[in-house]
Amino acid sequence: MKTLLLCEKPSAARRIAMALDDEGRPLEKKLGIVPYYESRRNGKILIVVPAIGHLYTVAPKIRNRDVYPVFDFEWVPRHEAERGAKEIKKWIDAISKLSADAEDFVLATDYDIEGATLGYMILKYACGGKEDRAKRMRFSTLTISELRSSYDKLLDSIEFPMIEAGICRHLLDAIYGINLSRALTVAAKKWSGKYSTISTGRVQGPTLKFLVDREKEINCFVPLPFWRINAKVEIAGHLFTIEFEKKVIKSQKEAAEIAEACEGKKGKIANIEVREFRQKPPVPFDLGTLQREAYSLFKYTPRRTADIAERLYLEALISYPRTSSQKLPKSINYRSILESLIRDSRYKKLAGILLDKKDLVPNEGRKDDPAHPAIYPTGNLPERKLSVSEMRLWDLIVRRFMATFGEPAVKQSVKVSIDVNGYIFYLRGRRVLKEGWITFYRPFIRVEDVILPPIKEGQIVEIKDLSIEMDFTKPPARYNPSSLLKRMEDEGIGTKATRAEIIDTLYTRGYISGDRAMVSELGLDVIDILDRYCPEVISVEFTRELEESMEKIQEGNEKLENVLERAINKLTPVLLRLKKSEEQIGEELSLAIRESRMNQRIIGDCPVCGTGKLIILRSRKTGKRFLGCTSFFKHSCNVSFPLPQKGKVTAAGKVCDECGFPMIRLKLKGKRPLVICVNPNCPGNARKDSK
Repeated sequence: MKTLLLCEKPSAARRIAMALDDEGRPLEKKLGIVPYYESRRNGKILIVVPAIGHLYTVAPKIRNRDVYPVFDFEWVPRHEAERGAKEIKKWIDAISKLSADAEDFVLATDYDIEGATLGYMILKYACGGKEDRAKRMRFSTLTISELRSSYDKLLDSIEFPMIEAGICRHLLDAIYGINLSRALTVAAKKWSGKYSTISTGRVQGPTLKFLVDREKEINCFVPLPFWRINAKVEIAGHLFTIEFEKKVIKSQKEAAEIAEACEGKKGKIANIEVREFRQKPPVPFDLGTLQREAYSLFKYTPRRTADIAERLYLEALISYPRTSSQKLPKSINYRSILESLIRDSRYKKLAGILLDKKDLVPNEGRKDDPAHPAIYPTGNLPERKLSVSEMRLWDLIVRRFMATFGEPAVKQSVKVSIDVNGYIFYLRGRRVLKEGWITFYRPFIRVEDVILPPIKEGQIVEIKDLSIEMDFTKPPARYNPSSLLKRMEDEGIGTKATRAEIIDTLYTRGYISGDRAMVSELGLDVIDILDRYCPEVISVEFTRELEESMEKIQEGNEKLENVLERAINKLTPVLLRLKKSEEQIGEELSLAIRESRMNQRIIGDCPVCGTGKLIILRSRKTGKRFLGCTSFFKHSCNVSFPLPQKGKVTAAGKVCDECGFPMIRLKLKGKRPLVICVNPNCPGNARKDSK
């Protein structure tokens, strides 16, 4: 008897095959380009075969991209719907052939909506309707012990309510994304005669609206002047910065009066307030908090963090990362993990401290996930040398795990009130009395003590360097990828698995750019058009309502058909309104596309003539790209600079510290972006080349 185990990816299939083989040495085989494994377990032959993610996708039955609205969709092999997916057919054919000899079927994909849905489609179509017969492996790590336990305790069936919710999500995303994107793209194409993909969708639209609303706030912001009183105090021969009781003074006259009253006066210690408090350990990572922490510490985008975490999971170094849980169940065996980590010299002392404790109780967060626990290290050590980014993220997860078991940190704050001629200034001190959990998390937390010398109430002190500073109120900060992800989480739109990808799409489409997400003219126009013609499709409330409906499907309290019917009924009049105004929409979008493309080509001000802009151009003779000044077309500047011919070149948004020329960001496939000066004679570039 043969049992077919269907896995999500080749690396997962290899680990599962090794774990389930009686001798840990499965036979490695190939069917065409598709690798698979043959394991023997308790007298049975297990055929362990991987997919490469989704092999099937949702596509409209009407494939003509100029036609909308379309509401008739079907599941098809990806190679029939997507360009560049030809190899998918070979995987489907191989799985179909291997399934023909199988008696039993086991789904061993990731235990979440996407894993369940992609597995269901393969069982249904490639394996010839085996979805009702298949059993289910459920695991959160790819460790040998958990995989064996999961196989020995197979679930009797795959998770159909979760699959129904997944199918609904794919259909809704296709119905909204394809129809709305076609409406905008077709309108622009008909007016300009040129094709440009303009996309929006059920979650993408509301997310872009967050950014546009913030951009409008910034553009409409009127800075108002205010004044601050700056001063220092000398105590025991040391100078300390002190702050005036009013952080913001709205009139210059008042600030001048305060400064005049305090200038040259001594201060008297009026009050000393000492407060001691306990700071609890951090909670375990869910995917969202891991993405935000990695952005804060390493500037990794949410998508990059998710990709690195996926690789660490597939190498059995961490648990399944796409989780919303902040809880660590006892069943993962805390002590066993720490006993394994102690083998790494970096963690030997820290793990030893925790293992000496009688009880290990993690400080858990409020969020839970029925499918998986919080992200934690498995205790396995790397089998290969990890890249810098992989090592950083793994180290962060290991130390966060240990920190959750630490004691609360005990901190002390001191607030000293200083009376200067009737006005109060504050001197603040702080220090850590007991590190507690900080010991385990120290590389990733900044603790700066400000220790004050001995002082007492009534003591007279010298006031130094008293001055008035004028400043202006600041507009709200633009979103960065991390804060935008947090906003999506707070608003309840998207999922832990899709939010990072949606943010990535906004950058790819040219709607936003930069670490501080600045919205382009095209992004502003897309939201402006949708806001005028169909505000409901960028409504957070409607998107959240659909998310809640899908959760009800998963819980068995709602039907897929009802959710789809409501969504289509709401979308139909929207598409008719867009079609009616196609010409006007097309003109607005075409002009925005033209301007957006031009802005993307501008690198910065010309450092030679000072009046033109350096812009990316292509030679008619050679086809090579280079930088030229826009003043060339006015016959007033003919400066040019060479550019790398491979990779994507964009403006870095800053000038070189060495020579003052603009800088570019060069992104080569599979490599981290480089920021380089456009000046070929820049000494900074010469030093980089010599390294």
